[in-house]
Amino acid sequence: MTTQDQELPKLEVPEDDGARKMPFSRWLPVLFGAGIGLALRLVFSGDPAGGRFTAMSWVFIYLAPALVGAVTVYFAERQVPRTLGYCFRAGAVANLLFVLGTMAVLIEGLICAVIIVPLFMVLGGLAGMLMGFVCRKLIWPRATLYSLTALPLALGALVDAAPPPREIERIERSIVIAAPPSAVWQQIHDARDIRPEEVQQGWMYRIGVPLPQSGVTQDTEHGRVRKITMGKQIHFEQVEQERQENRHVRWTYRFDKDSIPAGALDDHVMIGGHYFDLIDTAYTLTPTVDGATRLDINMGYRVSTDFNWYARPVASLLIGNFEDVILKFYAHRAERAPR
Repeated sequence: MTTQDQELPKLEVPEDDGARKMPFSRWLPVLFGAGIGLALRLVFSGDPAGGRFTAMSWVFIYLAPALVGAVTVYFAERQVPRTLGYCFRAGAVANLLFVLGTMAVLIEGLICAVIIVPLFMVLGGLAGMLMGFVCRKLIWPRATLYSLTALPLALGALVDAAPPPREIERIERSIVIAAPPSAVWQQIHDARDIRPEEVQQGWMYRIGVPLPQSGVTQDTEHGRVRKITMGKQIHFEQVEQERQENRHVRWTYRFDKDSIPAGALDDHVMIGGHYFDLIDTAYTLTPTVDGATRLDINMGYRVSTDFNWYARPVASLLIGNFEDVILKFYAHRAERAPR
């Protein structure tokens, strides 16, 4: 063991010492780790569109939770030797508190927090276990911690984020509706006064995406469009590209500068933004032999992050769930509409 580490004061005290029984004393390493993460997030407040010190860069996404987990376990080991299970849990919980802290100081919104917290907890837990091994088996835990602390700061200053990979995905779902195609077609093009209870079971709405209010097709001087309105004054247009009456329709998306007001969506998951976009949506209606209708929805979307291996399946789950919910919405309305 080096002289530097031998001189490191231990926080452990006898069990009968009043300080050992101070309220929340065992939580201090976790809180300290979460505080380090929050401070690092304040540093990584660069332009969401890319550049140095952006929170969506691989530097922050991978190294921030690792640093939080390592700091937590390092200071926990100064109190008393810990098990590897504790090291993982402490690193994971510290990252959970770190993400909650970013919400409390209004750096991040609920949508981003819910999406990223599982990844941060796993990375933080693994880093905690690694730091526990370093503290127990190697002779330079403090040097390791210093290096890990300096690494994201150095890389954040040096690495100018390159354009992330653009991956286009498609998700398709279907449902059989006990109504003729004309009734289903009418509901697709004239969905007004959407009630919260009709769609709020969608996962994306539960984590903060504003609820839809209406989707109405109109003829304009620029062609036929479907105008979409949502909560928080979000509004945009779906521009009709293909149409076969009562059989098929496909739209692309058009957003104006005021389509998504500031604060309506988190910057990192903005539709049409640097990291995520909707490409098109198509509905196909197929009559069945018993007078019902099979309704298929096919949506294309773009995911562009430095960690698409994680973001892509998350987006797939959310959009697939949205398709299931919206198909049930149209089925409910079409089956109850007067013939």
